[in-house]
Amino acid sequence: MASDLETKAKEAFIDDHFELALHLYSQAIQLNPKHAELYADRAQANIKLDNLPEAVADANKAIELDPSMSKAYLRKATACMKLEEYQTAKSALETGAALAPAESRFSKLIKECEERIAEETGDLSMQTPEALAKNDVPAKEIELDKDQPNLEIEAAPPKPVYRYEFYQKPEEVVFTIFAKGTPHDCVKVDYGEQILSVAINAPGKEAYHFQPRLFAKIIPEKCRYDVLSTKVEIRLAKAEPIHWTSLEFSREVAITQRVNVSSVSASQRPSYPSSKPQRVDWDKIEAQVKKEQEKDEKLDGDAALNKFFRDIYKDADEDTRRAMQKSFVESNGTVLSTNWKEVGAKKVEGSPPDGMEMKKWEY
Repeated sequence: MASDLETKAKEAFIDDHFELALHLYSQAIQLNPKHAELYADRAQANIKLDNLPEAVADANKAIELDPSMSKAYLRKATACMKLEEYQTAKSALETGAALAPAESRFSKLIKECEERIAEETGDLSMQTPEALAKNDVPAKEIELDKDQPNLEIEAAPPKPVYRYEFYQKPEEVVFTIFAKGTPHDCVKVDYGEQILSVAINAPGKEAYHFQPRLFAKIIPEKCRYDVLSTKVEIRLAKAEPIHWTSLEFSREVAITQRVNVSSVSASQRPSYPSSKPQRVDWDKIEAQVKKEQEKDEKLDGDAALNKFFRDIYKDADEDTRRAMQKSFVESNGTVLSTNWKEVGAKKVEGSPPDGMEMKKWEY
């Protein structure tokens, strides 16, 4: 069945029906999730549809399943070059070239990556005369095998299984996924220059995949993550100290001004009125955020019940509040009613829990 789907997907790709090819490859992957070739082919379908972060994720999966597949590195490089992540693309191309030294496209694209990297860094010594003469020529789209279509598999993004949020410091972004009780070996996190890939495959739960193109570039080797009892905390090291207005990249959002790190991390603590900018204690802010998160997550038993009643009282009308107050006081805390018509007409008698009795204390 999986092979039939794969054949149909390749036919759809050749006929330029990329959406259909993507759908068929995803179905084939569900039936045969360990087949690296399917992921590499689905990656190419995603590239054609401009689903670039998904293409990188599929190429990474193909490489994980079969590290000797040279075309998986080519797919990854193709997507990364379109994302302008030339360092990551070059690294993938160099590995692919070592696996397939006869394939001329690798050396050609490595040269192109080096030119783009030189343009970004301003290093003219790495640029060829042709590149210097035509600095504004965009990176060429990588030609694909016509006789062997390359498609990548990535299932359509499922509905979010976990809640997530992020906050930031001048030098890093802290991204939190609230996946309570997830084993460490069920979490896989990969980093690119501007890509984050998170996969959580917890027993008994739907697989979770999140592959955004990030708001700005990061430093992959400085990024890290921790799997805690209630969440997965990912720390992304910023390549530049700019303020991220969102986690994901958007062409409509302009890059905001750089954060003045020196003023934020200054050690001066004036004990008298000063016109200098006030120092921001980012560690304290982070601790407060964590404390609030843990407080919300740990509510249980009586604390959760009390919060439930407080929320009812806060949003209630005047009659409901009067009913709650009267019933609680007259029953010595054993009854809490919201029906004023019933409570207002008579005294509320106490109702002790089973196995207990009420006693009136004499003063």
